[in-house]
Amino acid sequence: MRRLPALPLLPALTLTPPRWEAAKRANVRLLGEALGLLVLFTALFALVQYATPALADHDGYYHMRLARLMREQGLKPDFVWLPFSILSPAAYYDHHFLHHVYLSLFAGSAAPADLITGAKLASILMPALAFLAVWWLLRGQGVRWAGLWALGLFALSEAFLYRLSMPRAQAASLLILALGLHWLLQRRFALLLPLGFVYVWWYNAFPLLLLVAGAYVAAVALTERRLEWRALAYPAAGLALGLIVNPYFPQDLTFIIQHVLPKIGPEATATSVGNEWYPYQTWTLVENSGPALAAFLLGALALSWRGQRPDRRTLTAFFLAAGFGFMLFKSRRFVEYYPAFALIFAALSAAPVLEAWQAGLRARGRGWAWLLPLALAVGLAVPLTATLGQARTAMARSASADLFAGASGWLTAHSAPGSLIFQTDWDDFPRLFFYNTESQYTIGLDPTYMQLYDAALYDDWVAITRGDVPQPSAQIRGRFGAEFVVSDLKHTGFLKHAAADAGLQEVYRDEQAVVFKVLP
Repeated sequence: MRRLPALPLLPALTLTPPRWEAAKRANVRLLGEALGLLVLFTALFALVQYATPALADHDGYYHMRLARLMREQGLKPDFVWLPFSILSPAAYYDHHFLHHVYLSLFAGSAAPADLITGAKLASILMPALAFLAVWWLLRGQGVRWAGLWALGLFALSEAFLYRLSMPRAQAASLLILALGLHWLLQRRFALLLPLGFVYVWWYNAFPLLLLVAGAYVAAVALTERRLEWRALAYPAAGLALGLIVNPYFPQDLTFIIQHVLPKIGPEATATSVGNEWYPYQTWTLVENSGPALAAFLLGALALSWRGQRPDRRTLTAFFLAAGFGFMLFKSRRFVEYYPAFALIFAALSAAPVLEAWQAGLRARGRGWAWLLPLALAVGLAVPLTATLGQARTAMARSASADLFAGASGWLTAHSAPGSLIFQTDWDDFPRLFFYNTESQYTIGLDPTYMQLYDAALYDDWVAITRGDVPQPSAQIRGRFGAEFVVSDLKHTGFLKHAAADAGLQEVYRDEQAVVFKVLP
């Protein structure tokens, strides 16, 4: 009888118990390090977050209330609150859909105080996870002391920490981009497809994933002389699927065209947009993000010190830091990204230099090897302490959590459900909505939403709120159909005309706001 050849044992079956135990201990140490860093990052973001009992941004109140409505009415509540905008009931698109789903996990109660607490908890955890993703990226690239580098994210920019502490989607956006860069550098391109899909459903900054992928493709082309087309194809496919397989399709496509082009196209300067879309003054940027700018310079210096051509990972990080830096000079909102990518570039660029120094110290004796990480930790302590303090100061300047609570309470008690409220400022909407979802409002979230819906109507609203219309009640009633007006006390031109207008009757006033009834 012919004897069959013996089959070789699978490699997994040849693992000896000592090797298996060593791998297990390594995984336990890795998990312990990750949990330890997450706890540390969470504690530091809590230190920033609880510098005030309020939320860091007006829009957070809107996001948290809508998250609560998801729990009450389902994942797609009927959005009826901004009829004079491109977010009217017939065209509404929730471009923060998964972000609202995430916030809904923290919206267990409808009480305003409980929602604010939930928003704070959500806004502590998400940026901590984003910083943990940066650590995971650096560790995956073999950067020595990756945890210390990730901790350095707290030392870069008070504006960076402040904006990531908002109950908005930018922290999750940074998390997604860090994961995307990690998988690109690991050449795990297929994972970018589901990541792109999730990004579209989470936040409308999703084109940034193509920016990250494009930087990687350019770096590979320059360093390895080949086209890594999969690095762009997979995220592009994921983004396309996210847009098409979408609970709001095709409104999502229409909204993106209407919302993005006014901010980046040739008509951008003629379009009213929020303050975050305008650039910082140069010295203001130096003051609030000086260490982030220094991190980029450190990375460039390290490249020169090495005297070598950069590899694909360092060149990718350089392109991203430079790209986000350019965008930051164009719009202050990109301070949400630039510091992180400046630090990633610095870490990848400086890693070989620090490893050479470490080897030199180790050669002098075992005790010398600790000098370099100790020096780095001591050098990090000063800017980290200063930046955290500045971020807490910025957070403490947030407007009171009860802003418009009194006026909204009066309107809830004295107006019929569905009544239209005319506001004198577009960014008052989130707080009015937070305290009163029974009414509808003329404008909110972004002034371009009304401007794109009806430019003439928007111009009329601007003229009234600036105090350019002597008898505003006629237009408020005739053009807008509003039954009540709510205004802060800073619109003195409008308030002067309103006081003299027989068609407006003051029915409520406190130290924050005034409410008028529009008489027939």
